[in-house]
Order: sequence, then structure tokens, then C-alpha cells
Amino acid sequence: MKSSFPLLLLSLCAMPVLAADIPGGGISADSLSRHVRVLASDEFEGRAPATPGEEKTIAYVVAELTKAGVQPGGVQGAWTQDVPLVRAQVDGSVTSSVTLGGAVQPLLNGDDVVLQSLSPVDRIDVVDAPLVFVGYGITAPERGWDDYKGADLKGKVAVVLVNDPDFDTATPGAFDGRAVTYYGRWTYKYEELARQGAVGVLIVHETAPAAYGWATVRASGLSPVFDIPRADAAKYHTRLRGWMQRDLAVSLFKRAGLDFEAEKRRAQTPAFVPIALGDATLSAAFAVKRDQVVTRNVIGRLEGAKRPDETVIYSAHWDAFGVGEPDATGDGIRHGAIDNATGVAAVIELARVFAAGPRPQRSLLFMALTAEEKGLQGATYYAANPLAPLEKTAAVLNIEMLSPDGANRDIASWGNGRVSLEGDLKRVAETQGRGYSPDPNLEAGFFYRADHFAFARAGVPAITVGAGLDRVDGGVASGKALRDAYFARCYHQPCDAWTASWDASGQVQDVEVLYALGREVAEGDAWPRWLDGSEFKAVREGSDAERK
Repeated sequence: MKSSFPLLLLSLCAMPVLAADIPGGGISADSLSRHVRVLASDEFEGRAPATPGEEKTIAYVVAELTKAGVQPGGVQGAWTQDVPLVRAQVDGSVTSSVTLGGAVQPLLNGDDVVLQSLSPVDRIDVVDAPLVFVGYGITAPERGWDDYKGADLKGKVAVVLVNDPDFDTATPGAFDGRAVTYYGRWTYKYEELARQGAVGVLIVHETAPAAYGWATVRASGLSPVFDIPRADAAKYHTRLRGWMQRDLAVSLFKRAGLDFEAEKRRAQTPAFVPIALGDATLSAAFAVKRDQVVTRNVIGRLEGAKRPDETVIYSAHWDAFGVGEPDATGDGIRHGAIDNATGVAAVIELARVFAAGPRPQRSLLFMALTAEEKGLQGATYYAANPLAPLEKTAAVLNIEMLSPDGANRDIASWGNGRVSLEGDLKRVAETQGRGYSPDPNLEAGFFYRADHFAFARAGVPAITVGAGLDRVDGGVASGKALRDAYFARCYHQPCDAWTASWDASGQVQDVEVLYALGREVAEGDAWPRWLDGSEFKAVREGSDAERK
């Protein structure tokens, strides 16, 4: 038996890994479904960070990783890594209004606007702050773009469009066509307008360029917001931030003597300059409850047999949106079944099958990350405080939103990452008789909305893998219809829940591909890499000497 063990490792490196090769009896649909059913149950209260739901989630994931047979991979031999955060939430009612042409229009928080603050204050009092339209709110010298043109925004509230200037244009321009760049993300817009000195920001919500409806904005915006602790937090946040309904924006522009669509077209050109919305001003007042909390990443480890200082990471975020306003059925729990109990279930199942087989040459980390829904906070904290050297982390395979609707012919990755892992995923899927589909919805900007992005910014080759759309039962049309219905009705809503009709057979196939890809990277000597055109290539190349 001893003499055959190296041959087994060699065969795993040299031969495609098929479902029959996976240890521990293979990937179990029953286990995947059970994990989701538990994690998305009412008892877990929507898995919000720093709530009793977190305590139950952490306990469950730790127990399952222990049963899986991997070792603790957290701080000082523990299962977890503390992630300190500042939590801010509106405390009580919000009073807001817009005044234009002498007429005062009250605004209802949650319906007309969603207002919040991460500024280090306990109360927001903005009185008659002028509204200024700043287009897409982008300054990008490398693309020849500056929406501000030196405008003085001190004491003013910026009205800004979501996504990039190219989203609604007939031909691609400076921003990669409909494939959203980081400049299109709402997080960037908030950060840039803080740098520009604005007192507040209102992003105009439009469903197509945002890639989700107002119900998602409302659910997210009325929840607590989180940030890392900062001594100089006022530099990073405007006092007031939030979203406004498109219809409200159109009405304000019209009453200010402007045409919203015409101004939007003007904002799609580099010649755009900011313009005041007539004499429109915004007033808003509300109390802010701020406290410091500690949430946690959960990390299991399987030490590599030959090169334990080199690492491959499987990750998924465990958090969802907790308890909010009840829906039409009276359910207020945002269960987060697809997003992202499916990813956590996959990580647990991958830990089990890897632990059941021969140890790969590189170490494996199995991570359930916190506070992804609050701005990738858990992943960002780990990347800044890694428990395995990032320069010797070969790859991050992040998992998001696997399908509950049965088998697909394909598997997909999020965004266009310009990373060799995308080609590897395609090749591995094809050895298993599957197809690979590049992200079919690049304009949604998913590349910047998942935890792999935090690792990518630190230079680590990383992708997020999710379900494809080409269903065995119904093809692409059926898959697209199901996806669109989910984002319209259930994304971040109570109806993202496990049901008895859940069919995890497609999840099994996707996790089999993920096992094969991770096994290949963990057994091999090669280092996945960023390709030409990637904004992360130079960061990774800066640590090339560590991988010689």
C-alpha cells in the first residue's frame, strides 16, 4: 500500500479528475441541500453579522468543518478570525424633503429615497444643501475622464448616475462598453464624492444599470451599514449618502428646467460638466446609532503534504441581510438560501471530500467569510491580515449563488477577470462533459461585487464561480427566465429561501468541477496568473521573487 500512494498522487496530477475519482463517496446532493436548509432556516434569522444569527451560523459551520475532518485554520489554532467593524444604522425616524422653486416636497425614506450614513457622527442635520448633478461621478485620468472639472461641492449634495457612461450608449467608449468597470460601482461613487468634498450623495436608481430593483435597494439601505474602524473616517465618507427613485429624479430635473434623459446623454461624453438642479435643495435629519462590533471569518485548513506554505483557498460568504420589513406573506427574514448558503454548503462539502482523500501538495483553506453584503468586509480584512502568505496563495476559488433548479450543461464565472483561472475552469469543465460560459451579464458588475475581488486587489489570482444558464431541462431560455425572476423577486428578499422542491443536482455538478480545479492547482507546481490587460497583474508581479 505504501508504494502505491505516490502513484495515486501522480495520477491525480496527470489525469482529469472525474466524479468517480472524488473521495468520500463523492459530492452529496443531500448534504448540500441539508446545509442550505439549516443555514437558511428561520432559526438563523437571516445570518446578519453581529447578531444571534451569526452565533448560530459560526457554530454550525465550525461543527460541520470539524465533522468534515479538516483542522482549524483561524488565529492561534482557533476556527475563526475576528473582523472588527464599525456598525451604523438609522436610529428612529428620518425626516427629509426637497425644496425647489419655493415648493417643499417631503420625501419618504424607503419609498422616495433611502438615506444612511457612515460618517463618524451621532446625528445628521443637513439643511437646504444645494443639489448638483455630477453625471456618473467619475474621475479617471487614465481614461481621459473627469466629471467634476474642478466643481466646488463643499456643502452640496451630489446627484449621480449608477453604472458607467457606456451602459446606454450605442457603441463602446472609454468604459469597456456595457461591461461595468469599478467606476460604475456605487461603492466607488460614495468614495469619490467624499474625496470631492460633497456633504452628501444621492445615486439615481435605475433597474437595468443597477442590475436590481428598488426592493433590493430598500432592503439593503434600511439595514445597518458597516466599515472598518478608521481614525480619520470623516475623510472616507460624506455625511449623508443614499439612493433616490428614478421618477423622483426625473421630476426634479423637469421642475429645474432640465430634461433627465438629455442630461444623461450629456453625461455620457467626456465634455460633461456638473450642473445645479435649479435652486433645488435637500434637507435631511436623523439620528445615527454607531457601535463597534466584532464579526468572524470561519477558516478550516488541510495542510499540504509537500509545500504547506503554498495555499489554495475555497471561499464563500456566510452572511445575509437578517430580519427586515415583512413581505406580503408576513415573512421578514431574508434567508439568503441561494445567496449564499449554497456557497457555504459547497465549501463544507469540498472540505469533507478533500479530507477523505490523500492530501494535496499545497495546503487548502476552506473559508466562510463575513460581511460580504456590507462591502466585502470579511474578505478585505483577511487580505489585509492573511493567515497564509498572499504571495504564496496560488488561487482563490470563491463560490456564489449555485442553482436550486437542477442540472445545467454549463458552469460560469463572474465578470471578465483576465485571469488564467477562467481558462482552467473552462478546460476542467469540458473534461467532465460540461460547458463554460463567460459571465452573460457583464453590465451588472458582478466582478466587483464578490469576495474574490478583495483578493484580486491584493494581487492573488481569484475568480468567483457560479451556476451557468444552459439548463438541461429548458436550455438557456429557461435558465435566463429563472435567473431574471430571482433577481426581480427574491434577491436579498425573504423569498430567497430553501423549499422542498430544491434540486441540488446542478450544484453537485458545479462542486465536482470546483473540486477538480482546486485539486489540479493544489497538486501542481504552476502558479495561476493575471493576463495582459488585468489591473492586478502588476501587483502580483511585484511578489514574483517569492514564488521562484
